[in-house]
Amino acid sequence: MKGRKPEAPNVVPLRDGAAGAPVPEPYEDMSEDAAATWRELAPDLAMRGRLKPAYRPMFRVWCEAFSDVLKFTYDLHTMGDYFQTQTRNGLQEKKRAAWGQRQDAIANMTRIGALFGLTPLDEARFGSDGQKDLLAMLKETLDG
Repeated sequence: MKGRKPEAPNVVPLRDGAAGAPVPEPYEDMSEDAAATWRELAPDLAMRGRLKPAYRPMFRVWCEAFSDVLKFTYDLHTMGDYFQTQTRNGLQEKKRAAWGQRQDAIANMTRIGALFGLTPLDEARFGSDGQKDLLAMLKETLDG
């Protein structure tokens, strides 16, 4: 096509060196599933500048939480979500411990994942437009 290329407002140019950002290896003592998750997601996070040395321990926790979700989901799949027990009130169904543990791991993933922009909503919050709006709002609050 002839003419000038259209400007895309949602395209953010890479920072110097971002394309070749080094990707750290997973910690040696991570679980197998957590290390696999690290290897899968770390290149993208490193490219975006979200895997600096100070951030890596928290990303490690997120990877381990994901590993826990996989483990507890497998346990529930094989053993079932509930078990029956006889109480003084008769036969009752109770949730297995893995059910609550999986819920806790999912909550951890959600909370920590927000710090790295690992959901579409959290990713949008990292966008330059959202930060500019936030900075403008803060400036108006301080000036006004």
